[in-house]
Amino acid sequence: MDKTAVLIPCYNESQTIRKVVSDYRNILPDSVIYVYDNNSTDGTARVAEEAGAVVRHEYKQGKGNVIRKMFREIDAECYIMVDGDDTYPADAAPEMVKLILEGKADMVVGDRLSSTYFKENKRPFHNLGNTLVRFTINRLFHTDIKDIMTGYRAFNYSFVKTFPVLSEGFEIETEMTIHAVDKNMLVENVIVDYRDRPSGSISKLNTYSDGIKVLATILKLFKNYRPLSFFSFIAMLLTLVSLGMFLPVLMIYFHTGLVPNFPTLIVSGFIFLSGLLSFFSGLILSTIVQKHRQDYEYKLWQVYHTQRKG
Repeated sequence: MDKTAVLIPCYNESQTIRKVVSDYRNILPDSVIYVYDNNSTDGTARVAEEAGAVVRHEYKQGKGNVIRKMFREIDAECYIMVDGDDTYPADAAPEMVKLILEGKADMVVGDRLSSTYFKENKRPFHNLGNTLVRFTINRLFHTDIKDIMTGYRAFNYSFVKTFPVLSEGFEIETEMTIHAVDKNMLVENVIVDYRDRPSGSISKLNTYSDGIKVLATILKLFKNYRPLSFFSFIAMLLTLVSLGMFLPVLMIYFHTGLVPNFPTLIVSGFIFLSGLLSFFSGLILSTIVQKHRQDYEYKLWQVYHTQRKG
């Protein structure tokens, strides 16, 4: 088992990967640096190998797929995950590693948004998207994560070996954050300077399509992790719609003793029943989620003792 493993997912980063590998080799000389190439066509794997990294390949396209393979194959006490585009400074890594190895965090978030991100990043819609995602997750999950979408993170062994990677693309960072919050893990924020990509280096993140995927992921995970809140909200909306249709019919009945709008009355009744069904669905699913959390705690216990034996 490695003491510290630096994990670098890469797709067409030949312009910057040599410097990234060199920086982390200098700042963390005892670490093993792994570059996972994701079908690059510009010689990224060759440059990374020349720079001294251990190069492996993931042929299924997508950052989530790369991270799934990394987490499955690498055993380490501490993992540093960083992008290969040279936008994150290596000098923040020792502090992040220290927090993990001292047991003060299960996941450390490299917080760009509290430093230079909004100044350095030249894509205004990325800035807006990061702010929106951070606000949404912190409100929905009652937490205070400073940077949801950062690709600069540190993890301990337990996190890596129990994290179910479901996303295939850039939604993976959002999934990691929500997983850590839901499973009551220790999360620390370390402020890091951010520098924009060098000239000629192109971002693989599509502002609009990937942004929509991230927001859809938040909604899906909120449903999966907080089903009672999710379905109670739907139940409340359906109840309000039902009342909006029912009350005018009721007022007419009080004034005339007649019910002239039977179709409206019937539809309002069915909508109200749908609201009740939604609420009880949330109750049932919340029980299942609670059982899943109990199973997860047992899995954590198994992973912890496996690590101790290793």
